[in-house]
Formats: sequence, C-alpha cells, structure tokens
Amino acid sequence: MRFAGLVLLGGIAWCASLDDATRQLSRDIFRELIEINTTDSVGSTTSAAEAMAKRLKDAGFPAADIQVLGPNDRKGNMVARLRGTGAKKPVLIIGHLDVVEARREDWTTDPFQFTEKNGYFYGRGTQDMKENDAILVTTFIRFVREGYRPDRDLILALTADEEGGKSNGVDWLLKNHRDLVDAAFVLNADAGGLTTMHGKVVDLDVEASEKQYADFELTVLNPGGHSSLPTPDNAIYRLSDALSRLEHAPFPVDLNEVTRTYFERRAPLENAQVKADMNAILHTPPDAAAVARLSQDARYNSTMRTTCVATRLSAGHANNALPQTAQAIVNCRILPGHSAAETQEALIRVFADPKVAVRYVGAIGGAGDAPGTKGFPTVLPAAEVLRPLEQVASEMWPGTTVIPEMETGASDSIHTMAAGIPSYGINGVGIDQDDIRAHGKDERVRVSSYYEGVEFYYRFLKAMTK
Repeated sequence: MRFAGLVLLGGIAWCASLDDATRQLSRDIFRELIEINTTDSVGSTTSAAEAMAKRLKDAGFPAADIQVLGPNDRKGNMVARLRGTGAKKPVLIIGHLDVVEARREDWTTDPFQFTEKNGYFYGRGTQDMKENDAILVTTFIRFVREGYRPDRDLILALTADEEGGKSNGVDWLLKNHRDLVDAAFVLNADAGGLTTMHGKVVDLDVEASEKQYADFELTVLNPGGHSSLPTPDNAIYRLSDALSRLEHAPFPVDLNEVTRTYFERRAPLENAQVKADMNAILHTPPDAAAVARLSQDARYNSTMRTTCVATRLSAGHANNALPQTAQAIVNCRILPGHSAAETQEALIRVFADPKVAVRYVGAIGGAGDAPGTKGFPTVLPAAEVLRPLEQVASEMWPGTTVIPEMETGASDSIHTMAAGIPSYGINGVGIDQDDIRAHGKDERVRVSSYYEGVEFYYRFLKAMTK
C-alpha cells in the first residue's frame, strides 16, 4: 500500500512516495535512537551503535561488513559497508550518535522519550542529529533489501563524542582503523540542510567549509578582602569590563569563496532590503551600513566574521568576601584562514588589560597552546556531488536553489578534512530558520520534514552512485 499524502511546500504539492512499511521502519529506528541515552555524562553510544548494527544484520547485511568498535565500552562506533561494483573509490557517510545533555525539568516533554504531538517529533537529538542517523540506517536497509549495487562502496560510520567528551569517534577511526573508513570524499549528514520558513522551502544548503572551534579561559586574580571594604579593583568588575569590550568589538568582515557564493545565491531569495545589503557587502570594501544591518541577524553575522562569545562565568568564594578569582569561558568560532593563536592575540588586544589573563583551553576537550593552524581551504563542492544534489532537489522541491555554505559551528568534518578527505555537509530534513532548537529545550522536527528527509537521502545516494 502506498502513502499518497500531499504536503504543500513552497507552493508546490509534493507527493510523498514512501510506502507504509518504509515510513514505519524509519519511525521505529528514530524512536529507538531517541530513547537510547547517548549523553557524555551517563549515556552510551555503544548501545546505540549495537542497536543499529542489529537493525542492519536483521535486514540482511553480512555480519562481516558491520563492526562496532571504539576505545572503551561506552564510546562505541558503528561502521557498515554496502558493497558496490568497485568502479569508483568509496564514499564515507558520517553521523554522530551522541547528544548534548538535557534536563527533564527544563522540557515540556521527556527529552529521552520519543514524543509525537501537533505535527512534530520531540526528543533530544530530533534536530541534532539522530533524525539523520535513523534516515541513513533506513536508507542502507532499503538498499540491501532491493539488492542495489552502487558504483562504489558506501561506508556508514555512526560515531561517538562529536558534541564533546574525550573519545571522538571519527578521529579515533581515522587514527586507528583508516582502512575501514578511507574514502574519496565524505558526506556529513550533520551539516548543510533544507532551510524552511513555516514549512515552506527557502533553499537547500550544502556545507563546503566550516569554522574552527576554540575555547579561551579569562582569569582575573585579586588579593580579595572583607566585603565591607570594597575597592575599585574588583575582579568581577574588571572581568565584566573586558567582556563588555568584547561585546562591542566585533571581528572584521572577511568573506571567502564559499561565503561570497552563499550571499550571491541567497540574495535573490530575500526581501528588497536584505537583498540589497547582501549585494552591498560583496563590494570591496563592503558597505558598512549593509554590514551593520545584516549583523543584526545572528546567522549572517556569524557567516561574515569570526565570532567570540562568553558562555560561562564563575567568581568568588564567599558571600561576604571580595572575589580573589573571577573567570569566564569565551567560545570562538574562527573563520577559515585564521588561527586560534591569531584569535587569542586579537582577544588580548580587545581586552586591553594586562590583569585579564587569556588562556587557550582547547577545542572540545583539547588543551595546550593555541594552535597556529589556519583552518582548511574553502572549496566549492565537486560536480559529482553537486549535480546529483541539484537533480534531487529539483525533483523533490521544484525551483529550490542549492547554495554552498560555511557552517558557523563545528562538526566532525574537521577530522575528515584534516585527514585529507574532501568533506561536504548534506541532509534533506527541513528545519524552520526561526525554530532551530538543537542543543536547546523541546528540541523537535516536523513529522513531514522527517519523512521527506528519508526519501531525500535514498534518492540522492542513488543519483550519485548509479
């Protein structure tokens, strides 16, 4: 029996082509993943990896082509290989199984229970990124049941600790089992994606570059003293002054090949003022008024420049004592072509206070001196990726513009690019640009968007590997 529901997207009636069995399978896998706790504190990616391995084996995958392995019993990764004709070098598809922490008291639903209500699926990982893990496992199951042989091996790696922790699965696999995951290029389902507004398609983004992640610790020390004898040299005030200067001193605009292309292709989709501003920032030098207006939108601000923002504060040791130590964490997302060391120097100049010590404390678990590495070169997607992507986008969402973009966050592509493997962020799950709840409370994905994503990856991988 076919599912023949119509979903109105972008003024076009899109006929969902999933059969009932595939819809149910994809829903069941999604539910199973959401309800396995994979947080760093108490969860286990091994449990999720083993569950997905069982799904594939039950569907007919040879056991020899599926492995669950990792550095310890809680941080397991699943690697599955769909054998192709070998005409071309394999493609590696990556997705992380871990999720950020979530507290039940913060949510209106249980974050670790799969809940469907009001046209949405709720649960930790519904946007980041268990929806695409479920989609990829469903796609591999569909392929093996059909007996589909792509023109190259397809390798699926579902991994640990992208969100944090000390056992990043992609990095670990590349360093310890490169033979299992070596590929011509990588598709990262944790990046790119279908941008929508109230369910209406705006564009389809494909990640071609991303920022570097870096954390800096700010420390102000003071002898302290009795709180009844306040002095102007309060450690908290001094630290607050430094953070205020950071707030009002944005990094300069610096567009690269990918971000220039992004604004060029995004401009025609915007209202008259935003369109004019996007075109104006492409000038040399960029129009200052246009930059100021676009900077009010967090997405565009982050695309134009390196950003550094305070994310944590701690100070003092007693309510009735002047603070002897005040500290803050400043999280930076650094443009390609710039380094953590360079950014640390820029922060010191902005703070302009020798009593505010600035120390690099790593990139999600790292430490040591701020590296001088200037990120990875920005490269537009290869034709063998872009052409089938545009083909499928045109079939599913006629008139949709495919736009290369730079991820303003960070993903596991940083590890695959460091290993010399070109990496592109691609997924087809529509997320409203004003409803991004990844890492936040009541994370959710529209039900119809999820099922469209199921169909998207199936069509895209076939179009790319025929």
